[in-house]
Amino acid sequence: MGKITGFLEYTRELPPKADPKERIQHFREFVARFTEEKLNEQAARCMNCGIPFCHSSYGCPLGNVIPEFNDAVYRKNWVEAYEILSSTNNFPEFTGRICPAPCESACVLGINQPPVTIEEIEKHIIEIAYEKGLVKPRIPRVRTGKKVAVVGSGPAGLAAAAQLNYAGHLVTVFERDDAPGGLLRYGIPDFKLEKWVVDRRIRLMQEEGVVFVCNAHVGVNVPLSELLEEYDAIVLAGGSTVPRDLPVPGRELKGIHFAMEFLKQQNKRVSRKPIQGEEILATGKNVIIIGGGDTGSDCLGTSLRQKAASVTQFELLPQPPAARTPFMPWPTYPMILKTSTSHEEGGKRQWAIATKAFLGDENGRLRAVQVVDLKWTLNEEQRPVGFEEIPDSQREIPAELVLLAMGFVHPEHTILDQLGIAKDERGNVKASEKDYRTSVEKIFAAGDMRRGQSLVVWAISEGRECARQVDEYLMGYSLLERKDHSLLELCA
Repeated sequence: MGKITGFLEYTRELPPKADPKERIQHFREFVARFTEEKLNEQAARCMNCGIPFCHSSYGCPLGNVIPEFNDAVYRKNWVEAYEILSSTNNFPEFTGRICPAPCESACVLGINQPPVTIEEIEKHIIEIAYEKGLVKPRIPRVRTGKKVAVVGSGPAGLAAAAQLNYAGHLVTVFERDDAPGGLLRYGIPDFKLEKWVVDRRIRLMQEEGVVFVCNAHVGVNVPLSELLEEYDAIVLAGGSTVPRDLPVPGRELKGIHFAMEFLKQQNKRVSRKPIQGEEILATGKNVIIIGGGDTGSDCLGTSLRQKAASVTQFELLPQPPAARTPFMPWPTYPMILKTSTSHEEGGKRQWAIATKAFLGDENGRLRAVQVVDLKWTLNEEQRPVGFEEIPDSQREIPAELVLLAMGFVHPEHTILDQLGIAKDERGNVKASEKDYRTSVEKIFAAGDMRRGQSLVVWAISEGRECARQVDEYLMGYSLLERKDHSLLELCA
């Protein structure tokens, strides 16, 4: 433990951010780095608990060994800090930027103080490791000759590919878009995750031996028969990409789009890539975002940067409490009010509101949204369980652009139906967490495609665990089972 009294001497601090008025003028990241002194102080706050809930089932799905890397950061031992972090997490530069940090909700210090800034410390470890030349290609010393196809290059697919490559297999990743990264590239706005961060990791994986094939839509322009014949195992990691729709009157009007269509277009603009189809822009428009989650927040920040006339985010549920209640005990993940950096920048949020209809003009373009306020019934744990419309609350709100950000229902079924792969009751791939095997021989599934829409940290964890099962299927055993530094011994 670096400093026994650190948690008593220092309080939680976060790195400075650019002023909201300044940062909405561009799409770059705007969170600065800690000074060396502040980073040391924040790492010193870690209590080195007897039972570190931060990397238990309540905290980090990856099992990141958080107290140990905090101690290494406090001692400025960057080699040790990087080795500890990278032993469980393939992509800390991603999780350190876009993970909602359930580890911090489970931090023991968080019982009566603000928790340790685990996510920021994680980001600093990997960025300092890159700067110091510690992040080097880990090339397997021995190749098994086994070939694995990974379908999808989001965080789950990338993690599975990296781990299987470390195990010595020949891995090819198929991506239907024009560049790898999946949601990381075309779902997360650049102001949260600049794409040079993704490109840097992809280049490293290529140096390690992973092959990426882009513009390859498996089941469409890449026949499944070729994959089944050529590869010894296939990992499906295509994500949960079918968005939840809102079938109310007027849904066919021009100006109503799914959130991911909007976000993907802007990411392509930032990358100076051509946009296909109708341009979706918030510039000069009254924008309504239906959905109160992270995707809706990303649409808010993007709309502000596009100079929307106004931006309002709707949430069907009532406003959550600002702090834990007796029904959200530590160390569980609390369902409390979250204010993102996009919310800091402007726009409005409306809670307990339902969309009744979209209203258009004579040209078939959206002009307003008809809404009604809701009164929710809460159960004994103060959770919303039912609602009724408040009489005389129906009204129209002007809008020329509506973005549907209500989550995703399941993966696309094209591949699954062609292969005859069994689905669960929610439409996801039916594969157990025990072995990640689908109902078809030698085909595995991981990430949102298997478990449904979830967090980036869960996607990486799923990819790693699935890779271990594939390795065991191919070889009869797996060295990937050991969650320690032993994997380094396999690579040069």
